Amino acid sequence: MNVLVIGANGQIGQQIVHYLAIEKGYFVRAMIRKAEQIEQLEKLGAKPIIADLEKDFSYAYDGIEAVIFAAGSGGHTGPEKTISVDQEGAIKAAQIAEEKGVKRFILISTILSGEPEKGPQSLANYLEAKGKADEVVIASQLDYTILRPATLTNESATGLVDDAGELGKATITRADVAKFACEVLPEKSSYKKIYTFQNGQIPIETYIQ
Repeated sequence: MNVLVIGANGQIGQQIVHYLAIEKGYFVRAMIRKAEQIEQLEKLGAKPIIADLEKDFSYAYDGIEAVIFAAGSGGHTGPEKTISVDQEGAIKAAQIAEEKGVKRFILISTILSGEPEKGPQSLANYLEAKGKADEVVIASQLDYTILRPATLTNESATGLVDDAGELGKATITRADVAKFACEVLPEKSSYKKIYTFQNGQIPIETYIQ
């Protein structure tokens, strides 16, 4: 399978690239913004392509069979960048996939996506932006899977998950989110599903069935 990973240089993105390319043996096109990121992504087994979410990046889809959207504006940016990347970038990524006939689309979203009233005020803009992106993907004709992980941590992967609990208490490692995205990628049973999950006791491969 030829997979485009958008946001490939991020913490989750790099782990997705390595897992798909090295452990799964897929062709992985890693979409990055800067030339100085090329060497690192090549070491992870990817074929990097330079493209910008805030410009035209449709050429990155040539020869691609599936897309994983793992991009994010990060916590240090303002609301404009959140809307530009997390909302409009994800929407454009889904729309280009439809235009190019790339049916398989995995979107890494977040717990409480589209429910800003349930989260802290500091995350309201982020949760609203994520929710709008999710809505467009859900309304599309794509074979989508939306991942809504709990609060992210940097511990090693456990390979074990469960339904997410309360925001602020539920956590999951970035490594497990990456593994989840890779394991769910070929699973037709996950088409048009939303998974809201945290670390738990169920093997990822079992949970996604």
